[in-house]
Amino acid sequence: MGKYDNDVRQLLTLIGGKENIQAVSHCMTRMRFVLVDPKKANEKAIEDLPSVKGTFTQAGQYQVIIGNDVSVFYNEFTAYAGIEGVSKDAVKAAAKTNQNPLQKIMGTLGEIFAPLIPALICGGLVLGFRNVIGEINFFNNGTQSLADISQFWAGTYNFLWLIGEAVFHLLPVGIVWSITKKMGTTQILGIILGLTLVSSQLLNGFSVSSTPADEIPVWDFGFAQVEMIGYQGQVIAAMMAGFVLVYLEKFFKKICPEVISMIVVPFCSLVPAVIIAHTIVGPIGWAIGDAIGNVVYAGLTSNVRFLFAAVFGLLYAPLVMTGLHHMTNAIDSQLLASPSKSTILWPMIALSNIAQGSSVLAMSVLQKKNERAQQVNVPACISCYLGVTEPALFGVNLKYVFPLICGMIGSCCAAMISVGFGVEALSIGVGGLPGILSIKPEYYLIFLLAMAVAVVVPFTLTFIVGRIKLSQEDRFGKDAAPAAVSAEASAPADTNASASAAAATETAASKTEVKELKSILDGKVMPIEEAPDDVFSQKIMGDGVAIEPSNTVVTAPADCDVSVVMADTGHACGLTLSNGVELLIHVGVDTVDMGGEGFNLLVNEGDHVKAGQPLIEFDPEKIRAAGHPCTTMLIVTSEGSASNLTMHTGTDAKAGETAVISWD
Repeated sequence: MGKYDNDVRQLLTLIGGKENIQAVSHCMTRMRFVLVDPKKANEKAIEDLPSVKGTFTQAGQYQVIIGNDVSVFYNEFTAYAGIEGVSKDAVKAAAKTNQNPLQKIMGTLGEIFAPLIPALICGGLVLGFRNVIGEINFFNNGTQSLADISQFWAGTYNFLWLIGEAVFHLLPVGIVWSITKKMGTTQILGIILGLTLVSSQLLNGFSVSSTPADEIPVWDFGFAQVEMIGYQGQVIAAMMAGFVLVYLEKFFKKICPEVISMIVVPFCSLVPAVIIAHTIVGPIGWAIGDAIGNVVYAGLTSNVRFLFAAVFGLLYAPLVMTGLHHMTNAIDSQLLASPSKSTILWPMIALSNIAQGSSVLAMSVLQKKNERAQQVNVPACISCYLGVTEPALFGVNLKYVFPLICGMIGSCCAAMISVGFGVEALSIGVGGLPGILSIKPEYYLIFLLAMAVAVVVPFTLTFIVGRIKLSQEDRFGKDAAPAAVSAEASAPADTNASASAAAATETAASKTEVKELKSILDGKVMPIEEAPDDVFSQKIMGDGVAIEPSNTVVTAPADCDVSVVMADTGHACGLTLSNGVELLIHVGVDTVDMGGEGFNLLVNEGDHVKAGQPLIEFDPEKIRAAGHPCTTMLIVTSEGSASNLTMHTGTDAKAGETAVISWD
C-alpha cells in the first residue's frame, strides 16, 4: 500500500477520472494536469484532501499543490491511474490547446505588462505626492499650495517630475524591452528601439494635438516626408513596433550564418524596425490607440455613463481572474496620453480593489477564531487594500463565492458615484486605498465618498451573508468540535505529563545547534510576499524569503541532508536539517518548463552537505531568454522543532555569510 493511496484514489475520481486527463506531469511542488474538460474537476473536494495544499489553473494547466513529496505522490498516482506521465514541454504544449486565441493574447499581454507594474506603481505614487504638495491649495484661504509658499517644496515638486516623466512619458522604452524579454530576443535592441520612439529630437507625443499641422517637423527624403513625431505615453504603437523588431530578429537569425550573425542580425533587425515603426506601425498604432481611448472616454462621459460604470465596476474583479484586466493598463495609458492627460477609468479600478478587500475584511471578522483561514485572510486583505487583488480573489473570495459577489456589488455602487461625478486620475499604478493619491485634488471629497461605499457595502453584505452561509467549521476551523472543548477542560489532570513533554522538547531544542539559515545566493533578499508566483507569495508551501540573485551558484544554507531533487530539470531541491526543519529551494519561476536547460544539479538525493556547499548551478541568461524570472525561493516547508521563525529581508546578502532566516 502506497503512502498516499487513499488521496490518490480520491484525486483520480475528483478530477474526472482517467478519461478526463489529457496529460500529467509534476514540478518540485505541484502536479500539473491538462484536462479534457476542466469543469469536471471538483475543486473544493480536491482542496479538502489531506495531502493537497491548494489548486489553481494557469496557462491551461490545472495545478494541484502537494509539496516536497510531490514526486512520491505523482508516482503513486500514475501507477494507480494506469497512465504515463509526460515531459514538462509536452504538458505545456497540450495546455495551449485548452486556450482560445483570446486567452493566448491576454496571456501574452499580461506577461508583457507584469514586469512594468512596479514602475507604474512607483510613478503613480510619485505623481500622487506631487499632487499633494503642488496642486492642492491648503494655504492663504485656498489660494496657494505647499509648493507656492516653500522653495524647498517647490524644488521637490519640480524634481519629482524627473521620475514621473521617466515612467509615463518614456513608457514605450519599457514596453519594447518587455516584449523582447518575453519573446527571447536581444533586449538591448528593444531598449534602443524604444528610445528612438521617445527621442528628444522628435516632437513630444503629448504636444502633437496642440501643434498646428504645418509646424510639425519632418524628415524630408526628397521623394517622401515623414513626420518627426514622438510616441511618449503611447502603448499600442510601442507594442506593434516591438513585435516588428522581434520577428525581424528571429527571421535574420534563422537565415544568417553563425559566423557573421553578431554583425548582420542586429543591423538588419534594428534599422528596418525603426523605419517601419516611424512610417507604418507607429501611425497605425497611434490611430488605434486614439480610437480605443475615444470610445472609452465617450462611454464614460455620455448620458449612459452610469450604466457603463456599473458594468465595469461589477465585472472588473472577474476580469482580473481571467487576465483580461491587463488590457485596461493599455487603455488607461492611452487616456493619459490624450489631451486631457487624465483617466476616468483608473479610479474605478482602485475602488474595485477596495471593495474586494472589504469582503475579505468581513471574512476575517467572521473567521477570527479560524487560525488557518486567518493565515490567508489577513495578508490577502492588506494586499487588496494596497491594490493587489489576486491573493484575495483566488485565496478567499472565489473560494466561498459570496464574498466575491458582495465585493462586485460594492464596486458597482462605488464606480457609479465616481463616474457620475467625473472623478479623474492623473496617473495609474497606485490602486486600493493609496489610489486617492492619483486623483485630481478637486475630486478628493467625491472619491472619499466612493471609497466609503466600497468599504461599507461589501463588508456589510459579506458579513450578513457569511453569518448565514458559513458552516461552523468554516468560521471556527476543523478543531472547533465539542471534543476539543472537553479536552481543554480536562487539561489540568495531565499537567505533569504536559510539563514532562515540554521539558523534553526544551531539552531537545537546546541541543540543536542550527539556529539560522545563511543566504543561498548573493543578491537582494526580499519578503516571500514579493515572489512572482502566487504559490510562494501566498505562503501555500510555507514561509520563507525570495532572493534576486547576483551570482549563479546556489549553496546549502546549513549542514543538512538532501531529501529530494528534481533530477531531470535540476531547478529545485529539498533539504532536511537535524532538528527536523524541512526546506525547499526553487530557482526561478516556472523554470520546470525549461527541461533542465541552463541548470546543473550538483548533488543527489540522500547526500549530506555542509553549509556553503554548492547545490545547483544555473545560467541566468538562459532563464531570462526563456521568459522566466531568476527570483529564487528559500521556503521552510516544515518547522520541525524550530519556533518563532524570523525572516531577515531588505538586505544585500552574501551566500554562506548573511543570515536570512533564524529561529529560537
